[in-house]
Amino acid sequence: MMAHSSVRGSPGSSSRLRTVRPDGTPIYRYEQRPGVPPVSVIRFDTEAAHAQLAPDRRHAHDFLVLVYVEEGAGSFTVDGSERPLSPGQVHAVPPGQVIDVSAVIELVRCRAWSVAFTPDAVPALAAVPPLAWANHPLLAMFAPRAGHGWVPEPDRARWSAWLTELAEELAHPHRLGAREVVAGLLTQVLVAAARLAPAAPAGAPDPLVERVFNEVEATFREPVSAGDVARALGYTPGHLTTVVRERTGRPLLEWITERRMTEVRRMRRETDLPLGVVAARTGLRDATYLVRRFRDRYGITPQRWRRIQHTWP
Repeated sequence: MMAHSSVRGSPGSSSRLRTVRPDGTPIYRYEQRPGVPPVSVIRFDTEAAHAQLAPDRRHAHDFLVLVYVEEGAGSFTVDGSERPLSPGQVHAVPPGQVIDVSAVIELVRCRAWSVAFTPDAVPALAAVPPLAWANHPLLAMFAPRAGHGWVPEPDRARWSAWLTELAEELAHPHRLGAREVVAGLLTQVLVAAARLAPAAPAGAPDPLVERVFNEVEATFREPVSAGDVARALGYTPGHLTTVVRERTGRPLLEWITERRMTEVRRMRRETDLPLGVVAARTGLRDATYLVRRFRDRYGITPQRWRRIQHTWP
């Protein structure tokens, strides 16, 4: 059901295949278009969307996806957990979680909106480390054990209006103030979604994941590997990678890479430092390696990415 721009790979879509996991699950990256905020909004129905999916209908993203259901009924799964499809439902899918609609139950034609975006679309999120996403108020719906909520009937017209306006603004991204309007509308949607998110359960966060994230935050500027992080915490790399994937939806190396790329983007956006210096300050070997990893992650070079930031109205 998330196939609007996540699995088609057609011209003009917002994502392209980045890699395929060992189990065959494709992972799609967000492909930013020059001069266009990194947000994609599509109104779709499941009948049309299913025609675009791969045969096994399983896939994951390396960006954030928020879905709002206007009408219909049924269900799908995210990382093996069933999610309902019914009017007013809001679903948040963090990067790395596997979406599967191969076992949709009692599906009745479902009309919905899907919003794909990267944190760079919202100034308040642009510099937030990915390890802190789960604790940011705007991303409460994306936090562990959250993931979905329900819009009361009196508020549903407002949700549809926000998303309609967001889609219309993105259709004319070069208009004066388009970047600010898109950021404002997306922020409104995220605030509304956060208010629907279930309250965080009592108790401390996962202690192992917290230790892993703290170690990554403390060392990502050095040339450390997933194995280095695992050994520092007293685990074998294979075991810790498996545990982190099971508990967060992403393997350890992806979290390290994500943290480094967030810092690279921040430095490219806010400074004029040469790529060699940026590489040295983000744990990457050299400028050539940085460019290769950045292009693998985002589909463009850091030089072009920086130009895109400055071409927004």
